[in-house]
Parts: sequence; C-alpha cells; structure tokens
Amino acid sequence: MKKMYRSPYEAYPYLSSKPEDLRCDFELMTDELASMTGLLRGYVQQLDVPEQPALTEELAKICELIYHVNPTTRTKLTVTEDEIAWLLERVNAMNELTYEENRPFVLPMGTICSSYAHILRAKAKDIVRLLYRMDYGGKKIDPQLYDVVNLLSGYFFMLALYLNQLENGEEVPFVSRNYSI
Repeated sequence: MKKMYRSPYEAYPYLSSKPEDLRCDFELMTDELASMTGLLRGYVQQLDVPEQPALTEELAKICELIYHVNPTTRTKLTVTEDEIAWLLERVNAMNELTYEENRPFVLPMGTICSSYAHILRAKAKDIVRLLYRMDYGGKKIDPQLYDVVNLLSGYFFMLALYLNQLENGEEVPFVSRNYSI
C-alpha cells in the first residue's frame, strides 16, 4: 500500500483520509455551508428593511447550528430537539409569510440575498446526498441528522422566497418540460 504524503502544513488533519471514508467530506461540506451562511449574513446586514436585525441574528444562529452538525459523523449529534423544533418553526413561519395558493415552482434567482439562499439550499441537499452515500457504505447515520440537514435545505428555500419578498425581488415561475405539476 502506497504511503501518502502528509504535509506539515495540512489545513485539516483528516484531509488525507482514505477516499472511501467520507467523514472528512461531510465536515468540509458543512464547513462550506456555515461559511456561506456567514457570507449571506453579511449581505443581509446591508439590507434596509425592518426585518434585517432579526434575520441577521437568526443567520448567526443557523451558522452555529451548522457547526454543531459538522463533527456529527465522527462523533455524535449534539443538535437538540429544541433546536430542531426551532428550525422547523422558522421554516413554517416563513412559509406562512410567503404562502401563495398554487405557488409555482420558481427559478433560483431574484435578489443577491435570495439567490445566495438558493445556493445554500442546494448545498444542504448535497450534504443529505452524501449522508445517504455514507449510510449505503455502511456508516451508521443518526436519523435526526438527516432531519436537521433536510430542514436546513428547507430553511434556505423558504428564506430565499422571504428575502425576495422583503426586497421586492422577482419570482420567475418555472414550468418543467419533463414533469407535470
């Protein structure tokens, strides 16, 4: 077996893990999600809307929650039932604020903040997919970890719609040629 070079300047101790060990990939992806959430928070801080302070605080809480998720596949899930309930409550609250009867599927665009929230939604789905790959590969995944990361994707989707609403961003409906709604 080939001995892998380990840089004395290694940015993270698990970067040289075997390719089939996806725990480091999970940690890198959640680190990216948290970092991008921090960037969105910076954009939201610049908004001139009454909801800005609450959203800025909320995104800081989301960022911290993601960092609590980060080591979960190597250690254990430390996100609490109360935090999961809070996240679900936020998803539902934004759904109520943006609800439209027969809301069409929309393109992931609009304002800068909304578009960035759509990117975070997609990144969270990538993490869910990675969890399934790990599970299929024999790594036991806490079912609540699936719930938390799926809720994060839902949170960022609802946040995208809400931010477009707050900033008068255009929601562009999308009608698929492949799927009938």
